[in-house]
Amino acid sequence: MSTRLSIGDFSRMTFLSVKTLRHYHEVGLLAPAEIDAHSGYRYYTPDQVGSAQLIRRLRDLDLPVPQVRSVLAAPTAEARDAVIAEHLDRMTRQLEQTQATVESLRRLLVGGGPSLEVTVVDEPAVCAFVTRGVVGGDEAPAWWVQTFTELHARLRSAGVERTGPDGTLFPTKFFTDGAAELTCYLPVPEGTPGADQVPGGRLATTTYDGPFIDLDTAYGVLGTTVVGKAIASDGPVRERYLPRGDEDDLLDHRTVVCWPVTSPDA
Repeated sequence: MSTRLSIGDFSRMTFLSVKTLRHYHEVGLLAPAEIDAHSGYRYYTPDQVGSAQLIRRLRDLDLPVPQVRSVLAAPTAEARDAVIAEHLDRMTRQLEQTQATVESLRRLLVGGGPSLEVTVVDEPAVCAFVTRGVVGGDEAPAWWVQTFTELHARLRSAGVERTGPDGTLFPTKFFTDGAAELTCYLPVPEGTPGADQVPGGRLATTTYDGPFIDLDTAYGVLGTTVVGKAIASDGPVRERYLPRGDEDDLLDHRTVVCWPVTSPDA
């Protein structure tokens, strides 16, 4: 007959509180080996100690309960390790984002924002391959990368030369509501089959060269300038991307931020 462990003894062996053990039973993570029908006392066995310790470590890593269940129910070590590795990768990305935010905050506190030159240009309409999609703020970066990857592939397939840098139109609704239809475009020669027209306009522009996380500081400088001079106009904000090297390296670029205006003076 297996040794029965009271919930108190099991708690001491696993560093899991009685409250936590009861919760894990309720959510189906770790059921007692036996429950006394009369008293309702929960009893565990020594061979459950290892599972409890594994659960504690996984939860300490913020692995969601459904994924913990997947680990415990994995038919093979490989399947178990795949679930854990996916979560560790996600935690690594979160850590990198946190570190980038900390560094950005330090730059902001020390420098108070970048010093950027603002100029006004009249930008003509361009012929371009265009992709549009309703996108939320959280999904926008991944959608942006996928969209321009497809546009670059389309350019190669068409066998034509680009006539300008990639660009994106961001309507005001994207910022105010958190989601809107974005327009990504890649300029191509006039008359290219399948191309559309992207409207031009009078734009106040500034060029930002730095980490993506600090791009909002360029928006702040540009917006402050045009609003302060009372020359801001309705219409989407435009970004153009100037590659530093390989045009297909989507993340290695300087960003020209363009704000619609009504006056040539900035």
